[in-house]
Parts: sequence; C-alpha cells; structure tokens
Amino acid sequence: MDKIYTSYFANLKNLPDNVCPISICGKAPDWYTGIQYKALAPKYWFFKKYKEDGDEEFYTLAFQRDVCGALNAYHVLLDLQKLAGDKIPCLLCYEKPGDFCHRHIVAEWLHNNLGVHVEEFNGTVS
Repeated sequence: MDKIYTSYFANLKNLPDNVCPISICGKAPDWYTGIQYKALAPKYWFFKKYKEDGDEEFYTLAFQRDVCGALNAYHVLLDLQKLAGDKIPCLLCYEKPGDFCHRHIVAEWLHNNLGVHVEEFNGTVS
C-alpha cells in the first residue's frame, strides 16, 4: 500500500466508493456504523487534558509516546490494509483539515516509519 487518506466525519459523504473510511477515535459519532480502529485513538487522560488547556505540544508528545510508541507501524499498516480490503484506507476523526488533530500525528508517524504517503482527502482520488 502506497497511500492512505485522512479525513473527518463531516466529509464522509464525499468519499468515493474506492475509499474505505476507518474511524480512529475513542468514540465515533452515534450515527457512524463503519469500521473502527481504536488502537490509534488518543488515550482519554491526555485527550481530556488537551480539551482543558489546549496544549498541543503536550498532547503530541503524549500521543507519540502512549499510542504510537505502543504500536508497531508495520502491523498497524497491515491491519489497515486488511480492514480496507481492496480499497484505500481513510483514517477518520472529528476535526476539520486545518485544525490540530491526532490523525495528522498518525499520518506523520506512518510516513516517517514506513514511507507511506498519507494525505488529507481533498475531494479527488489521486
């Protein structure tokens, strides 16, 4: 797999059929009935702290240590491939593309560890 997309739940309706949405949130919206991969979800304790103080640096370091640091990037990639089948995986959470979000941390982690091209879905499949 040479590509993974990221996006947000409000953009779900715009994903084409060859893209497989996969929630990476601790709690997806109640209406979302798709695939979830909670191994990439933030831990509640630092998510809560971030919501209280907005400290992006602390959140990033905690996410890298407690989530990414506990996972093997290659095994995560294999899991995502298996979940997506013959489609392109698209990692979903809540925040809009320009907002601080853990999906961007995950994207960087996958790229830095495996060279996987991860990009925000912009309405077209490239």
